[in-house]
Amino acid sequence: MEFVELIKAALIGIVQGITEWLPVSSTGHMILFDEFAELAVSDKFRGFFLVVIQLGSIFAVLVLYHKKLNPFSPAKNDEEKKKTWMLWLKVIVACIPAAIVGILLDDWVEENYYTAVTVAIALIFYGIAFIIVERIKEGGKLPGPLARLAQGRGEPAAKADKSAGSTYKPSSVVGRHSPEALEARASELGVDRLSSALQEPQGSQGDVVPEALQGVRKSVPLTPSKGDAVTSVDELGFGRALGIGAFQCLAVVPGTSRSGSTILGGRILGVSREAATEFSFFLAIPIMFGWSLLKAVRAFVFDDLAISTTEWGILAVGVVVAFVVSVFAIKFLIGYIRKNSFEIFGWYRIALGIIVLLFFAVTGQLFDLQ
Repeated sequence: MEFVELIKAALIGIVQGITEWLPVSSTGHMILFDEFAELAVSDKFRGFFLVVIQLGSIFAVLVLYHKKLNPFSPAKNDEEKKKTWMLWLKVIVACIPAAIVGILLDDWVEENYYTAVTVAIALIFYGIAFIIVERIKEGGKLPGPLARLAQGRGEPAAKADKSAGSTYKPSSVVGRHSPEALEARASELGVDRLSSALQEPQGSQGDVVPEALQGVRKSVPLTPSKGDAVTSVDELGFGRALGIGAFQCLAVVPGTSRSGSTILGGRILGVSREAATEFSFFLAIPIMFGWSLLKAVRAFVFDDLAISTTEWGILAVGVVVAFVVSVFAIKFLIGYIRKNSFEIFGWYRIALGIIVLLFFAVTGQLFDLQ
């Protein structure tokens, strides 16, 4: 029996390690997993375990980003150390809203809204949000219903302009100042169409810009812009950091996903995928350490939690597995988003939300997960 519980702990560690960093909601996966492989432990320990296991995921971030996050590294010069301290200061500032909201509302939300319906709605709603934001960022066309939702009216995206909703592909033009390239960039920046001006003759290599376009040339970037004002965490200002922290407060609702809310917030605020994802990783460090400490104090001081030898083994296995899996999950996510958008995670969330609704409707537990 003890061996079976250790296997369950390892499986929970796998789920935790993957879903903590991917924007797909660890809660949605945990409640489904708990239905099929519930740990044979006390309720007090289960609540403690599901929070403290997150420390394994945090250690993965500290290991993978130790150089970037260590302000005392002898390999850094004074300027680099200053940047590291500033990064930590931004992280602390961004954590303030979530810390306040979490302390005030977490227990109340868990008591009143920890249901399959809430989790499913959050999964589906933020899944749709991811698809809309990523399509807008990429200049791509939204599916019919999502296009109408994004525009706030009953008609799909404009059809008259061929460039509307299309993605700029540098490989499809000849020369960075060719008519097609300049028109695509101008369209992305909201500049009026330059059809008449673009009739001017171009150089043989596409590198000569007509006089009529000299003013536009100064305002149009030479490389494709996806509308991201911030492309690295070092460029992140305190205002945007606080804004991302405010989005993190949404994660108090079960099914939202802490990483999902912060990444989505970053994308909405003009932060690139990689920068938003890395900052989301860093935000998790104080939040999860603080939440684990608070949970430990409550468990041992106020709830008189006593942990058996088997439960200590379960905790150790869960934390170690969560650490190992998190290392691979973080590497995968960073590698994936360098070439792809978050849209696939939006569709996955929608599918998972539907599965949660159907499963708990069939089992008669739709409004009760306690």
